[in-house]
Amino acid sequence: MPKHILVTGPSRSGKSEWAETLANKVSKPVIYVATAQENPDDPEWQQRIEKHLLRRPSHWQTLSVPHDLSITIEQAKPPSCLLVDSLGTWVANELEQDEESWQAIASQLLTTVQKASVDLIFVAEETGWGVVPAYPLGRLFRDRLGHLTRQLGTIVDTTYLVTGGHVLNLSLLGEPLINIE
Repeated sequence: MPKHILVTGPSRSGKSEWAETLANKVSKPVIYVATAQENPDDPEWQQRIEKHLLRRPSHWQTLSVPHDLSITIEQAKPPSCLLVDSLGTWVANELEQDEESWQAIASQLLTTVQKASVDLIFVAEETGWGVVPAYPLGRLFRDRLGHLTRQLGTIVDTTYLVTGGHVLNLSLLGEPLINIE
């Protein structure tokens, strides 16, 4: 049985490092699914991407997947482990979608995860712990990512929260909410 894992937490919490640690523990080929799009005009963004790249073992394959996440997961073949970093960036890449299109994309991802025949490790940012964004696009992003993370958390095998320098296994400590609005 493939394992499906969600690693969530705030910015700079270590969630990507924890996800990479988990991926290193599997005895399967790891495919790092990078959802970030490079931007040569933004040196700070490029440094972030480079930092993630340098942490990865050289034998890991890297795929750049800013949009077609469901297709990438569907096409993966056992015994692979896909590490998707990150859902927040992927949601941001899809913000131009109208609500109906977004719902179809999100539903397709969730269905694909449930049917996936490979190990999956998702990294997702927690954005709803702060002030409600003052602008519509910020609220749309926060709401879409929060809702998707909540739905994903109920269908994966294990959900981790990384915060304050600690990793918490929420699947052992908590109880999933079944009714999702």
